[in-house]
Amino acid sequence: MAHGNSCSDSEESEVSDTEIDDYADATYVKLKEGVSKVKYDDNAYKCPFCIGKKKQIYNFKDLLQHATGIAASNRKAKEKATHQALAKFLKTDLADRSLSLQVAVLHPPAPQRDKDEKFVWPWKGVVVNVPTELKDGRRVGESGNRLKEQLSRFNPLRVHPLWNYKGHTGNCIVEFSKDWNGFKDAMSFENYYESERLSKRDWRERKSKGFELYAWVAREDDYNGVGPIADHLRRNGDLKTVNDVTIEESRKTDKLVANLANQIEAKNRHLHELECKYNETTMSLNTMMEQREQLFVSYNEEIKKMQQLARDHSRKIIEENQNLRSELEHKRSELDDRSQQLNRMANQNNIDKRKLEEEKQRNAVKNSSLALAEKEQKKADENVLKLVEEHKREKEDALKKILQLEKQLDAKQKLELEIQQLKGQLQVMKHMGGEEDSTVIQKMEELTGELNEKIEEMEAMEALNQTLVVKERKSNDELQEARKELISGLTELLTSRAGRVHIGIKRMGEIDEKPFQVACRLKFAKGDAECQAAILSSKWQDELKNPDWHPFRIITVGDNSQEVIKEDDEKLMELRSELGEDVYKAVKNALLEMNEYNPSGRYTIPELWNYKEGRKATLKEVVQYILKQWKSLKRKRGN
Repeated sequence: MAHGNSCSDSEESEVSDTEIDDYADATYVKLKEGVSKVKYDDNAYKCPFCIGKKKQIYNFKDLLQHATGIAASNRKAKEKATHQALAKFLKTDLADRSLSLQVAVLHPPAPQRDKDEKFVWPWKGVVVNVPTELKDGRRVGESGNRLKEQLSRFNPLRVHPLWNYKGHTGNCIVEFSKDWNGFKDAMSFENYYESERLSKRDWRERKSKGFELYAWVAREDDYNGVGPIADHLRRNGDLKTVNDVTIEESRKTDKLVANLANQIEAKNRHLHELECKYNETTMSLNTMMEQREQLFVSYNEEIKKMQQLARDHSRKIIEENQNLRSELEHKRSELDDRSQQLNRMANQNNIDKRKLEEEKQRNAVKNSSLALAEKEQKKADENVLKLVEEHKREKEDALKKILQLEKQLDAKQKLELEIQQLKGQLQVMKHMGGEEDSTVIQKMEELTGELNEKIEEMEAMEALNQTLVVKERKSNDELQEARKELISGLTELLTSRAGRVHIGIKRMGEIDEKPFQVACRLKFAKGDAECQAAILSSKWQDELKNPDWHPFRIITVGDNSQEVIKEDDEKLMELRSELGEDVYKAVKNALLEMNEYNPSGRYTIPELWNYKEGRKATLKEVVQYILKQWKSLKRKRGN
């Protein structure tokens, strides 16, 4: 009987994926033999494998749809096999002609999907009738992660609840992977809800919706519709047919094959070049070995020659020693003769003493001359010191002149005013006297000379001012280049120590991951928290790079206009609702930095940063930090 068979089936061992077809054939034989009862009367059928389900009685078409949907879903292998056998039994043994006509009249079959049917790609599913409740004036409902767990059998990537100004709309969008496995999961998702009579058609036809979830795969009518579902689909997807996706995948595959072929060809060329280099190296090595053998023979010959020369040299040394001995004997005899002469010269000591006294007097004269020379040397040293002091004074005078020139720059307007006054005086003098008034003419000449001097002075000051402006611009350019070189050359040093020191390199516009990690530890299991935090922070970093998302509004403060974050932005509100205030602040700060440093490029910019005071670091602070690190490293090496 039905209950006994189901119990015996549940006691059997589980079925693997490779045994589905065999188990389905065995179950089909049992159904044909009448072991399990399927048909109860002319229009009533029952699934013998779903005992205890809420719905027990089906018509023929609904039971066939139920069996087909579960057989194509991602359920356990044993459950898929039994419903596959049930579908085969219904199609083969129970679908007689009269019943088929009756079913065709009452429920015409759904039209076959043609190849031009357009789906939303990447593949997306629509879930409606999500339970919501009114809380604090807003609608709230289940989170996307909770719905994702409920739909885990269909392998969704993520689930997006749809919100508006009233709160949760009761609708969700389910994302599947872009490949064919994702399409298979999406169709299994739709078939399951069709088998449970919770499809799009049921949603539109039923007046009483109940508390069940209705779901289907998003298509062209959903994409082109009106409301939050259509808005989300148009923002995050495109319309494509299965044929379009197939063609695109084929194009990508062809491109990949072509790239791989080019790489193989390049590898073969490189291998050929290596073989040529190997042959050249081998020939060169053989030549070097031959030269080595020749050098070895030459070396042995040279060694023999050197040994012969050493023997000849030793013999010459012995002969020279003998000659030196004979010469020494001759010197000894000469010394004896010399000693005799000294004895004879001892009698002349008095004469020699007198000569020594005379020599001492001459030496005293020389010493006095040396003392005078030493005094002259001291005078020369003092002159050198005076020259150094004079050079120092000249440098100070030059600095004073520079300061004076800078003061003259400040006096430029005064000079221009004086020039205008002199011109005015000249005009007055011209109208005051005639040609006979010599005093007036002389005064005009003096004013003209003074005016020309002032004009020349002003031109000199303008030239000096231009020179100083050029030097200032050059200094600013050098400072900017220095900052770039410090960032480029010291990235590894400063970034690796940024968490432990006051000076470091900060990437402006990069989201801080710590608030994400804290929020995910509160929402997810310990093993999944780090992974979810990395995924969420990476997702929001990509959102910052999106030029279409600009959640700013312009406000006017006094005479100045500035951009501020829109607090009512939909994405930011959803982020604050799901992950909390700290994560919201981290994304908000990164948005402000991105808008300040790189609003057009929308990518992060490295900057020298003072972490202690939360501002850009000056070049002086960075150089002081580097010198401090260098001295510390030097002391460690010294120890």
